[in-house]
Amino acid sequence: MNNYNLLEQKLHQLALSFSFMREATFDIENSFISPSQQIDNHVFIAGLARSGTTILLNALYESQEFASLSYQDMPFVLAPNLWSKLSFNKKDFNSVERSHGDGIKVSKESPEAFEEVFWMTFNDKKNESSEKFKAYIQLIIHKYHKKRYLSKNNQNIRRLELISKIFPNSKIFIPYRDPIQQAYSLLNQHNKFIEDSNQDNFISKYMKWIGHSEFGPNYTPIHRKKIQYTDDLDINHWIEQWYLTYKSCFETLKDKSNVNFICYEKLCKSKDHWSNILKILNIKENYDFTFQESQKEICIDYDNQISNKALYVYSQLYQLNKN
Repeated sequence: MNNYNLLEQKLHQLALSFSFMREATFDIENSFISPSQQIDNHVFIAGLARSGTTILLNALYESQEFASLSYQDMPFVLAPNLWSKLSFNKKDFNSVERSHGDGIKVSKESPEAFEEVFWMTFNDKKNESSEKFKAYIQLIIHKYHKKRYLSKNNQNIRRLELISKIFPNSKIFIPYRDPIQQAYSLLNQHNKFIEDSNQDNFISKYMKWIGHSEFGPNYTPIHRKKIQYTDDLDINHWIEQWYLTYKSCFETLKDKSNVNFICYEKLCKSKDHWSNILKILNIKENYDFTFQESQKEICIDYDNQISNKALYVYSQLYQLNKN
């Protein structure tokens, strides 16, 4: 999983683990780069992990209409323009399967969820974070010579209303899957990354530095109060997290005109569903993309009460007219 040599690991530590370094690189870049006019019809993908957020990101990125952070922006993700000008930022690697072991391949050009580094740096500066986030998005689209930004950040599920206020013309996509299948996938990834990090502690550090806490050694539940299942090695914990997360999203966001709930099973079964997403985003060239459904045989017991609650929320989301 860890493809970085010792020097590269130390560079990542320098760039990502110290808040003052992250803030300094952002301020330096912001002082040197003068982006063009503000545009706010950006796209934000957020949901619980293992819902299809990455494959939806990759699918939309293929339109070539969006700028997005990618592996080539690491580790100085808050200064993408200045970092790209450094001569030794030339390391290339062919497409390889990502560490999740789910068949998705990545290269240095692949878009990825590094945006959370910004929020870890500036989230406590509430009076400044909105304007800084606008500036940050402008820096990214300036580097990639695009007009629209494409984000996949599952942690944004906590701040979707804030993002809507910052970019009122943005589109927000919240993917979801069958709750039992998604919970089972989350549990498997949780166990896998804990085991991987036990063998290589850089993995745990790296995930912490980029704000990856959806599962694995740095896991932090979105809902921690008044939960019944506290053991994160129990599938019921993940079903309950699914239920609480998507129930909250459904109740607070279902009537928002810029929010679209995306059923991954529908994406896999209907090309019309994909075409409708392109239409929502005003992407005029209708191109094909293959979404592959993954249904696993689940051979572990789970509580019928919490699973039925989750399946009821799933049915409510499924019946929404939006998408």
